[in-house]
Amino acid sequence: MRLVTYRASVEAPARLGVIEGESVIDVEALGIAIGKDFPASMLELIDLGPDGFAALERLLDEARGAWPVRTTVPLANVRLLAPIPRPRKNIFGIGLNYVEHVEESSRTLDTSKDLPKEPVIFSKPPMAVIGPDDAIEHNASITQQLDWEVELAAIIGRKATKVSEEDALSYVFGYSVMIDISARDNRRAGQWIYSKGQDSFAPFGPCIVTADEVGDPHNLDLWLTVNGERKQGSNTKHMLFKIPTLISDISAAITLDPGDIIATGTPEGVGAGRDPQEWLWPGDVVEACVEGIGTIRHPVVAVGNDFSRQRKGG
Repeated sequence: MRLVTYRASVEAPARLGVIEGESVIDVEALGIAIGKDFPASMLELIDLGPDGFAALERLLDEARGAWPVRTTVPLANVRLLAPIPRPRKNIFGIGLNYVEHVEESSRTLDTSKDLPKEPVIFSKPPMAVIGPDDAIEHNASITQQLDWEVELAAIIGRKATKVSEEDALSYVFGYSVMIDISARDNRRAGQWIYSKGQDSFAPFGPCIVTADEVGDPHNLDLWLTVNGERKQGSNTKHMLFKIPTLISDISAAITLDPGDIIATGTPEGVGAGRDPQEWLWPGDVVEACVEGIGTIRHPVVAVGNDFSRQRKGG
């Protein structure tokens, strides 16, 4: 199932939908049409747990091919938002989780050249989240080193405390695409949240594909381009710590709640690792894709006192 949060018009409220072909099926409206109560938001659906998801599957099966009036809208006519526009908690970010990225980071970002022995965890605040086509903000008074990282995001489906690796994937609701935007010159004494947690630094979408449809999350191609030029290209099989390990490690000390997001790390090819280094500037366009999930596209725009800044080369 491909779940989205969308607006049918500029003034319309955010709604929960399911993509079916070239249409979006409004979940709450479909329920009302056949006399059943269904949620209007992604977090409300996730909160219902496996039983709620199964009920939605049955609802769609019953109505498929004869959708009631006013329950569908053409996909081309909606504005997709971040699947969870405002997460309840900080996003869990995973650093240095692809072998080649560990090497490139050690050359340019003062990190260790040795492979991490346990997951490197940081966080991004909910305010960092933006949806498809929203702008990544560049403020030249804060950063001159704005960088990109394509990542597979895993969304937790039920409360997870002290979960074993063997059971961990059963706690995943679905998967999405995230770009971990980083201001490399904003790291502070080894702390990353100011560098990675600024407003607009977590592009997220275009949908959540439920775990049953993704299958193996550790065999998905992922890539990122800047102005149409490929910068990153790899496969999730190259993760150093796989998703079950990440869930087990985090939940050993921090309870994961329904709707929590884990951004699982990025492969090599970031701007900081290039020779010469490359950075994002106003006017650039970033696209990121994870196989089987979708693509998100974001312009970079000037904010603050950055409006008159001339683009610099790498």
